[in-house]
Amino acid sequence: MSRHSGTREASRLHSRLEALNDARELAGGVLPEESLDDVLQVLERASTRRSLSADHTVVGFFGATGSGKSSLFNAVSGADIATAAARRPTTSEPLAGVWGAAGSEPLLDWLGVDKRHHSAAVPGFADEATGLILLDLPDFDSTKAANREIVQRMVGLVDVLVWVLDPQKYADAAVHNDFLAPLASHGAVTLVVLNQIDLLPPPDIEPVLESLKAILARDGLGKVQVLGASALTGTGVDRVRAAIRHVAVQRQALSQRLAADVSAASAQLAAASGAGEAAGARSGTRSRLAEELAAAANVPLVVDAVSRSYRHESTRRTGWPLTRWLIRFRPDPLRRLNLRREGASAEVNRTSLPPAGAPERARTDAAVRDFADAASAGAPGPWRAAIRGAAREGRDRLPDALDQAIAGTELLAGRKSWWWGVFNVVQWLALLAALGGLAWLGALAGLGYLQLPVPEVPRVEGWPVPTLMIAGGVVLGIVLAIAAKFIAAAAAGLRAAAARKKLNAAVAAVAERLVVEPVEVEVSRLKSFNAALKSAARD
Repeated sequence: MSRHSGTREASRLHSRLEALNDARELAGGVLPEESLDDVLQVLERASTRRSLSADHTVVGFFGATGSGKSSLFNAVSGADIATAAARRPTTSEPLAGVWGAAGSEPLLDWLGVDKRHHSAAVPGFADEATGLILLDLPDFDSTKAANREIVQRMVGLVDVLVWVLDPQKYADAAVHNDFLAPLASHGAVTLVVLNQIDLLPPPDIEPVLESLKAILARDGLGKVQVLGASALTGTGVDRVRAAIRHVAVQRQALSQRLAADVSAASAQLAAASGAGEAAGARSGTRSRLAEELAAAANVPLVVDAVSRSYRHESTRRTGWPLTRWLIRFRPDPLRRLNLRREGASAEVNRTSLPPAGAPERARTDAAVRDFADAASAGAPGPWRAAIRGAAREGRDRLPDALDQAIAGTELLAGRKSWWWGVFNVVQWLALLAALGGLAWLGALAGLGYLQLPVPEVPRVEGWPVPTLMIAGGVVLGIVLAIAAKFIAAAAAGLRAAAARKKLNAAVAAVAERLVVEPVEVEVSRLKSFNAALKSAARD
């Protein structure tokens, strides 16, 4: 592999590892901790392995008791490094054959291999420049738990896995179900050797090899290289050496192994997550949520109070002066709700609206639930639960937040209307005219009572002016009062509409802050997770 190609592969692997880590972090609190911990272990192993020698390829020999694993290890190494036995496992700890000692020590320390043999050069296979480490490992079916733990650990650490099987147990479910099938994504760094083919009649060798390939294909390892060999007679050993040398000199095994680990971890996360994207918060569902919350927060009641308060104030300011004082005995609707602020701070103000009862709470819960269901539509199960959970977190704070939002909304209750002053002046002028007429007639009656000369009263169309003043003042006052009610009703409707718009906006802002935004965060998190997982899984 060229230097530039190796650099590209390393850069690509780095990007995939970063994407996998992003996916793991994004899935925190959503997917099971067990799955996230497994991914973290993959990332930590990859980080450590990449920090160690890239000039060495670690090849592990795995096999069951009696498979001749150690004998094949010796045959490939060209020396009796490992102790071989057919009946019980004799390899109780890893043993390394090393070609290229420089830089291998930290790598072997990380692998936990204490037994190290600096092997002599084997012509056509390996020398000091090859950078090859062969590991003879304990049997995976060992009766000792410690040996099985070593094998399980090494399966996750070595760069290349050589599975040594024998004709008697090559179809054993233990090796296929527990080891080979879970490593289906690692076909590029897996080699399967059917050892002891000398025990088979020559005509049976190819059929057995084909049978083994079929079983591996069912395990998802259909492209894995399968070789027949005999450590005892030396048959096929050269082919095994050639296959191992090929991956060693190519210097691709490390990147391929880690890439396979990333693919497997990505698949695990994908299985834990499930596929799909959330619909998200649409404008229609946002509007319905705000409408339902506005109704539950008594916005219609406040809007009606705004309308009635304006009419109340209009009557107090423009009604007939002789009767308008009676309005003072009727409380202002907004003041009863503690919404007619006069210098009070909106931040510390609260309304006197009726507290949310069971119907209002049920309506709020239903509105939030419907919104969350619509926003999470299409999302896989764990993420759908996370989106709904985000919506529920803000639900308990809604009643107080909505009340404060209504209390903090400027309803313009204290703003005067220009026509109030005009009507008020005319009303008082009409009253003064009526009172003037009464005073005039009273003065004339007093003069007559005292037997004093009574001056002639001016007339208009035969009607005495004082009488006209009284009648005109009273009629004008009543007409103005009636007209003011019609004008106040129309103006109250406009003011109520403006108040409704402001209150709905305030309620919508609370819904956005406590429900919509948390839901959108989870929806965006799912989208980012899927994108990161796609990048990590892309070979």
